[in-house]
Amino acid sequence: MTQLPGITVTGASGRMGQMLIKGITAHPAARLVGCIERPGHAWIGQDIGLCMGGAAIGVTVTNDPLEAFAVSQAVIDFTAPSATVEFAALAAQARAVHVVGTTGLEPAHHAKLDLASHHAVIIQAGNMSLGVNLLTRLTQKVAAALDADWDIEIIEAHHRNKVDAPSGTALMLGQAAADGRNIDLATAKQSGRDGITGARKRGDIGFSAIRGGDIVGEHDVLFAADGERIILRHLATDRTIFVRGALKAALWGQTQKPGRYDMMDVLGI
Repeated sequence: MTQLPGITVTGASGRMGQMLIKGITAHPAARLVGCIERPGHAWIGQDIGLCMGGAAIGVTVTNDPLEAFAVSQAVIDFTAPSATVEFAALAAQARAVHVVGTTGLEPAHHAKLDLASHHAVIIQAGNMSLGVNLLTRLTQKVAAALDADWDIEIIEAHHRNKVDAPSGTALMLGQAAADGRNIDLATAKQSGRDGITGARKRGDIGFSAIRGGDIVGEHDVLFAADGERIILRHLATDRTIFVRGALKAALWGQTQKPGRYDMMDVLGI
C-alpha cells in the first residue's frame, strides 16, 4: 500500500470508541479517517478532536457509515449486535476489514457476519486481548487433557454498566472448554443457578457473572475434581489491551483473503 491504512471507528463517543481513536491517532502504521455515531447525536458534524476535548484533527463525526467506509481500509466496531450486523454489510460493500469487538452476538447475528465475510475480511472475537486468547487456548488444552470427573466452571466479573451476561469472553472460554471435551456447549452450558437446582450434572460447563464498580474484566476457568482444583485466570486492568489487539487485527487483516477470522488467527496460536 502506498499510504497508511485508513481506519473508521464506530460508536465514536463511547468509552471504547474514544480509546480506539486515541490509539489510532498515536499509531505509526495507521491513520484515522472516519468516526461514526448514531443519528441525532450531539457530536455529528463536529471534529472528533474537539469533541474529545483536544485540538481539531480534521476528521468529522458522521452518521453515514457507507460514506466513511468507502474511504476506509478497516472498520473497528465495539457497538451493539444489531448495529454490528448492519455495519458488516456496509463494510463488505466497501471491501474494508471489519474488526468486531461487539459482545452479545447471537447465532442470527453470526449468520449475517458469515454472509458478509464472503466479500470482506471479518475478524471477530469475544476479547481482543493477547492474554485472554492465550488463556482460551490453554483452556482448550486443559479440558482435552482432563475427563468429565473434573467439573468446569467459568467465573467472570465486569463493571456495573455491562449489559450482557455471560460476557463474550466467558462464552469464548466456555466454547474452548467444550471444544477440548468434544461436546456441544449449548447442551452443556449452565448459567445463573438459583434455588433448589439439584446436584451438578456431570459434564456441565457452568457460568457465573459478577457485576460491580468499574471492573475492567476478570475471568477464571475452574477445573475442580475431588481433592484438587486448577484455576486459570486473566485479569484486565486497562482497556488499552483491547485497543492494541483491535489495531493489530485491523492491520493483519489487510493482507488476508475474505473470510471469518478470530484473534487466534491474528496471533498465530
